[in-house]
Amino acid sequence: MPSLKSLRNRISSVKSTQKITKAMKMVAAAKLRRAQSQAEAAQPYATRMASMMAALAQGAASNPNAPKLLVGTGADKRHLIVAVTADRGLAGPFNSSLSRAAKARVRALQAEGKTVQLFAVGRKGRDSFRRDMADIMMGDVNFVGRKTVEFKDAEAIADRIIAAFNDGQFDVCTLMFNKFVSVMVQTVAETPLIPAAGGPANDNEKPEQSGTADYEIEPDDGSLLDRLLPRNLAIQIYRALLESSAGFYASQMTAMDGASRNAGDMINRLTMNYNRTRQANITRELIEIISGAEAL
Repeated sequence: MPSLKSLRNRISSVKSTQKITKAMKMVAAAKLRRAQSQAEAAQPYATRMASMMAALAQGAASNPNAPKLLVGTGADKRHLIVAVTADRGLAGPFNSSLSRAAKARVRALQAEGKTVQLFAVGRKGRDSFRRDMADIMMGDVNFVGRKTVEFKDAEAIADRIIAAFNDGQFDVCTLMFNKFVSVMVQTVAETPLIPAAGGPANDNEKPEQSGTADYEIEPDDGSLLDRLLPRNLAIQIYRALLESSAGFYASQMTAMDGASRNAGDMINRLTMNYNRTRQANITRELIEIISGAEAL
């Protein structure tokens, strides 16, 4: 049976942990509001941009001089998966679910005879992939120590992807991230980046169909696409970063709320055990006193 001192120390330790989890919940809730508003503000622009890229890709499918970023190389033997996770943990299954989905996607492609590479955005995903799939890691980036993620960060990631594509390292690029649905729900979404296919492939968003709309492009479509295609990649990546950030804070808030409740339950159990042990000690001492008095 544990001593009263050890029980008191353990109760004090759990109470200190509960204070930390409650504080983390409040901080995550405050940050969630800002992250959610940013993600919701970026979503319509990114969706319309993806829709326009899909329309352009459809119209340029038969053009042999169409930009490769738009229509792809015509092959799908080499794949690049860009997986977006968080830099920190204590957020329930947020990081592990994305890592599992990305690894499952890699194994499925490899089973089809494809060559797959991974690019990790976020420290948690990088560490997970390095443990299991270090041989296919193409690179990684994280934002440790940064308060917010800016559009220039997405542009830097897009530039690295475009440089690798121009070097012929892959034919198809897919972006995987945790899509923010609600405070309680975050789902893994996949967005094709190269070739442009018009937005998320496995969620409920469907890009608007432009049909056979005619466009007047000045000065020419080549100059426009040279600037528009890299920007589209950056926008889709930036949207994924914002969605992932909102999902992380939502998941962390939920996880810390559950941890605080569990700590409260543990404190109640330990307090009950402490009271029982204390009562048992008092009863034992009384018995010893009474027995000694009777012996005299």
